[in-house]
Formats: sequence, C-alpha cells, structure tokens
Amino acid sequence: MYHRPTRLRRRQRGRREARGEMVYDTEERGSISRSSSETDDLRPLKEARMVDEPRAKSKLARVLVHVGIIVFLLSILYGAYAATRNLRATKESAVKLVSNGTSLFAPTTLLISLDGFRADFLQRGLSPTLNAFVREGVSSLYMLPPFPSVTFVSHYTMATGLYPELHGIVGNSFWDPAMKDTFSYTDPKALKPEWWGGEPFWVTAEKQGIKTAIHMFPGSEAHIGNVDLAYVDKFNQTEALDNKVSRVLGWLDLPGPKSVETIKDAPRPQLIVAYVPDVDADGHAFGPNSTEVRDSIVKADDMLTKIFDGLKDRNLTDIVNVIIVSDHGMATTSVDRLIQLDDLVDMDKIEHTDGWPLYGLRPKKDADIEPIYHQLKAHAEENPYIEVYHKDKDMPAEYHFSNNPRIAPIWVVPQTGWAIVKKDEFNVEQAKNEGIVYSPRGLHGYDFRHPLMRAIFVARGPAFPHAPHSRIEAFPNINVYNIVCDSIGLKPVPNNGTVRLPLKPLGLHSDPHAPTLEVPEDLPEKGPGSVPTAPVSAKSSAISPTQSPTESPTQPPVPSPVVPEPKKDEDTKETEKPKSIWDWLKDSWDELKDKVEGIFKGEESSD
Repeated sequence: MYHRPTRLRRRQRGRREARGEMVYDTEERGSISRSSSETDDLRPLKEARMVDEPRAKSKLARVLVHVGIIVFLLSILYGAYAATRNLRATKESAVKLVSNGTSLFAPTTLLISLDGFRADFLQRGLSPTLNAFVREGVSSLYMLPPFPSVTFVSHYTMATGLYPELHGIVGNSFWDPAMKDTFSYTDPKALKPEWWGGEPFWVTAEKQGIKTAIHMFPGSEAHIGNVDLAYVDKFNQTEALDNKVSRVLGWLDLPGPKSVETIKDAPRPQLIVAYVPDVDADGHAFGPNSTEVRDSIVKADDMLTKIFDGLKDRNLTDIVNVIIVSDHGMATTSVDRLIQLDDLVDMDKIEHTDGWPLYGLRPKKDADIEPIYHQLKAHAEENPYIEVYHKDKDMPAEYHFSNNPRIAPIWVVPQTGWAIVKKDEFNVEQAKNEGIVYSPRGLHGYDFRHPLMRAIFVARGPAFPHAPHSRIEAFPNINVYNIVCDSIGLKPVPNNGTVRLPLKPLGLHSDPHAPTLEVPEDLPEKGPGSVPTAPVSAKSSAISPTQSPTESPTQPPVPSPVVPEPKKDEDTKETEKPKSIWDWLKDSWDELKDKVEGIFKGEESSD
C-alpha cells in the first residue's frame, strides 16, 4: 500500500488549521461588529431570557420532585397493600378452628326464631327440650320487642340492631310518601331493597367474609345492600318442621374451610338463621290459649330436640353457638273488644291507614291533621281502651316511633287484647247481632312493655362461657344484632344496641330470691275485660329501651334523625379498634394527593 510521506501530511494539516483560524477570526470579527450595532435592539430579549430560563428550570425541578414523591408514596402504598393482604391471610389462618373429630369448624352460630312464642309459654310444661336448654345456657326472664310488636318490625329490629324509625320497617304494612307506594309484607314488592334500611347481620357477615345461610327470616330475600348471600331460602308457610331440621344440619355437614373436599360454590356457613312461624300462625288462627297452640309448642320443641340431637351426633354441642329467640307474644281477642274506627273519625277524610291492630291515619289534607287529632283525643278521654298519639307531639319517647316520614301523623293504639277495625272489613254491630266470631283469635302489636307481648332469649355455646342456668337482665331486642356479630367475631356496624359479649350474668335462675317470671293474666274469649299494661320494673330496666346506643347507627335510605354520639363506657372502650394500617395509609395518601394538587394549582395561578 502506498503511504504519503509524513512531512507532506504535516504540511497539509498545517494549512487546514491556518485556514480554520482565519475563518474563525473573520466570523468573530463580524459577530463583534454586528453585536455592537444591535445591542440596543437585543437587550430586552436577553433580559426576558434571563428571567424565563430559571423559572422554567425551577418549575421542572418542582414537577420532578412531586413525581418522585408520588412514585415514593405509591411504592409505600403498594407495600402496605401487600402487607395488608398478608395480614388478612394471617388473620384468616389465626381464626381458631375447633375439630369435632372429623372436620374443623370456625366460630359458628345458629339462630332460631320461634315466631309468637310468648315468654310465659315456657311455664306451660310443653317444651322439655327448650326448658332444658334454659337450664344449660344463659337467658333472660324475657326479651322486649320493639313498638309496634309485629313480626316484620321485630325481626328486622333484631337483624339490624336499629329501632324501627331508623331501619324503616315501621309496620307489617305502611305507606311511604316519598316512594308513593304501600309496603305490605305479603306483597312481592316488599322484597325491593329500597324498603329496607340499615344493615342486617347477614349482610355484615358476608361483607366481612363470613358465609351465611338464612332460612325464611323476614327481609333475607330482599337482596339488601346488593350483597349476595351464600344460601337463602324463600318463605314457605306450610314447610314441615322436619325439613327445617334437615336444612340446618345439612349446612353443618358441608365440608369445612380446611377440608380437601371444600366446594368453592358451596362453602359451609358460619351463620345459620332459621325462622319458625308455626306457633304464631296457630296463635292467630285459634288464640294463644287454644289446643292448637299447645300442639304447635310441642311440635316446635320436638324440632329443637332433633336439632340438638343432630348437634350431639356430630359432636358439635360445645362447638356451635345456639341462640333461640322469639319476636313477640300474643293476646286473646274477642268480638266484645273491638272498636269501630268509622265511629271515631270520618273515613272520607283519610287517604291511607297503616298498621293493625293499631291504626296510623294519614288525612288527605294536611290541614285536617290537627282537627282529626283533637277529635280522636276527645274520644280517647271517654274510651279507656284506646290511646291517641300525634307522632310529633305526644308519641311516647320509649316507643322510638316518631322520626320517620313512613310513620303516619296520627295513631290510635288499643289496649292489649283490643282491636281497631274498619267497617268495610268487619262490622262490629252486625257481628254481635249475628254471633260472628272475630278472627284472628290472637293478636300482637301492642305496647311492647305489656307482659303478654314479651319474647324469649336463650343462648348456649363457646361464645357464652357462663355457668349453666345463668340469668341476665331483661333487654330490648335491638341487642340481638350485636350478640350475633360478637359470637362469630364480626365487627358490628353502628346500631342502637348496648349489650355486647361476654354477657354479664346477675346470677343463676335457681338462686334464692332470684326473680321468677309471673304468668300474665290473659283476656277471656268473651266480654270486654282489660289487662292493664305492666311497665318494666325498676330492677329489670337496667338495660332500658331508651338507653343511648354504643355507636351512632348507620342511617337507612329513608330520612331519619341523627342519633347522638354516646358517652364512652367500658364496653365501648373494649370494642373500639384503631384504624388498620391500610386505612391509615389510604387517608394519608388522600391528604397528600390533595396537597400536591393544591401546589400545582397554586403554581398555575402564580404563572
């Protein structure tokens, strides 16, 4: 290959460098000359550049800092989320599982409601199994229903822990002025979720990952809160009691959470709730003192025997919590204890009537409310068997039956054992003349404090570690919600209840000088008669139905008053829990996000 001599290459490089220096010198001189001639024109532009360049760099730096903060926070939140998932998994694995010898069981509760089972029915000698259950567990002499003491109101009060004026089911039938529709418990439209306020325990359970099985309990078919239940059985008035036994035990026989046979779509429920309507149905049809009611008590007790035997056969007696309740009592009616509503008020002025055997009246014109109220009040002064109340004036505070637009403005409330009837449904004078027997033969819905309206509460199981035959104070049934939640480790939503687990027994039912339940005097099938309302005794009102709730209740979709925050007591302190790490970080993230957005907005406005 030919190579140029080194000396020649050096000379050529020298020439190029010299030419470059000449060009550079010429350009520099020209630039200096132009600059000197244009200085005055360019000075404002240079000053603007000097101001804009630092500002742009500063804004870019702040943006980068904010992006870095956001990335850093996101990494923390992701770590917290992962930690929370691990914590949740740890909690689930930390749930105490107990073996019955063949399967592991998480905390499980069976709640059975015996509709219409009056508290003193336990004194009739017809329920040996239920009476033995009382001796083995913990119970109150009675439990108080809400007002009005009717089936749907009482059951949904137990399910939510809220007074009727708050959960919105204010009767077995009522008019809603906002929806412009009538709720009737026998109408399929009553299953629309918008009727049902509050949060029943089956929704609370499903939201917290606990599967439920609800058998015919009022409200369970309404798909409340858009929450799907693991199992829900539709109401069937004629279902045989043996089918209920099979249903309950069948759910307990499903594979447990740790079983290799566990079916994802058919998990074993931890909360089982069963509704038994038989005693109530026969009480209405034949009266609480009838042979038919005696038979229905015996049959309900036989059902309990089969359930308890099934638990024993499965070695679950000391593993599954069992709670037995009723919703109200029952009083005997008579054609001699009827009040014709048409004789008290001009029915042409009334647009809607709510409830029964008591009546709520909605006049067609608001201007007629006061005149009709005063007219009925005058009738009540002459008739000792009715009370008249204006919901905004003199409704008894202990009824908790005022603060809801679904509650009619005027109420006519009969004494226990009496009923108010409209002439187009039952003509009292004609019935007396023709010897027609009034039906239903038994009724409820009266003042919840009356002895004939009292319900039952009995419990046994690992969540109730008390001496056999323990006695607790009588209490209103708003407390059932908390008790059910506590028994399976749920966190209750705010409600009106004040009782929490563990229960606080006063002693044993068998203790010397322990109070006993007196059998109340019922009314005869003929003749006016009157059983005066027996107020709750001072001793048994330690847990008063007007006591403040432990927490402010969640408001239902219907307008309702704000329940004041209670004073913190020992029970409340025990049940209060700090926010989870995830909740705290989420709140912190929202706060920081708002601050960062504020900074950006501030910069934009300053620019």
